[in-house]
Amino acid sequence: MEPALSPSRAADFMQCPMLYRFRVVDRLPEPPSAAAARGTLVHAVLERLFDLPAIERTTSAATALLPLEWERMVAQEPELATLLAHEDGGSVAVEDWFDQATAFVERWFTLEDPTLLEPAERELYVEARLGELTVRGYVDRLDEAPDGRLRVVDYKTGRAPSESFEARALFQLKFYGLVLWRSRGVLPSRLQLVYLRDGQVLWIDPTESDLLATERKIRALWAAVDLAARTGDWRPRPGRHCSWCVHQAVCPAFGGTPPPLPADAYQRSVDPRSTGRTDRRSADAEVV
Repeated sequence: MEPALSPSRAADFMQCPMLYRFRVVDRLPEPPSAAAARGTLVHAVLERLFDLPAIERTTSAATALLPLEWERMVAQEPELATLLAHEDGGSVAVEDWFDQATAFVERWFTLEDPTLLEPAERELYVEARLGELTVRGYVDRLDEAPDGRLRVVDYKTGRAPSESFEARALFQLKFYGLVLWRSRGVLPSRLQLVYLRDGQVLWIDPTESDLLATERKIRALWAAVDLAARTGDWRPRPGRHCSWCVHQAVCPAFGGTPPPLPADAYQRSVDPRSTGRTDRRSADAEVV
């Protein structure tokens, strides 16, 4: 058993310990959403665009990748095709869905110029140890300057947070910054969130003090996860996020009864990889 934590699971626990339990311990199924699929598609397009020579990284080239990447996604996960339908039925109109994805891609070109960028890494898996805890995640893009300075870039297709929620959004970036610092010994110069729905960029130039504070927060958070795992006390934390939670039927906050804890509940709680659950894109649904 190897205790591990990602930004996605950390965000789940901070939002609602019961949600963490439902996802990590109970492994309750969650139907794919059109919004999350669109986020995955846009991320894939922005990744693949850098396969082209710089001069060819145009808006038209990027939008042309949308149907190609969608076909690839559906080939890998055929159930995604059921999310979209034409006028005769289904949950989401295909044309509207692709129009929104196209708008996100086009908006990115107003925020960054890909002809001037040569990412050092794309979709980079990062991992580091904090004592017995492994912290890990995926970085959308890592830029490296000639002098070795690093910039972490994360794309978001959800709405940019209000000022009162910026700290929560930046926690994910600081998490990545800490992992890179601990694994490479280099303090990232900039951590940047690019919000494609609103056309906003949120960034921070972290100091060692910032990332040390993040490390303390992660350690405290992990202690809380471990306590909940040992006691089985996963308390729901009702809030506006409940409106889009798919687990209300079994949530005590809504009068539901959670399933019995499995025999290996503690192992699942502290080592999500033992469940076979992946974290890729789980933090990129369009509801923020």
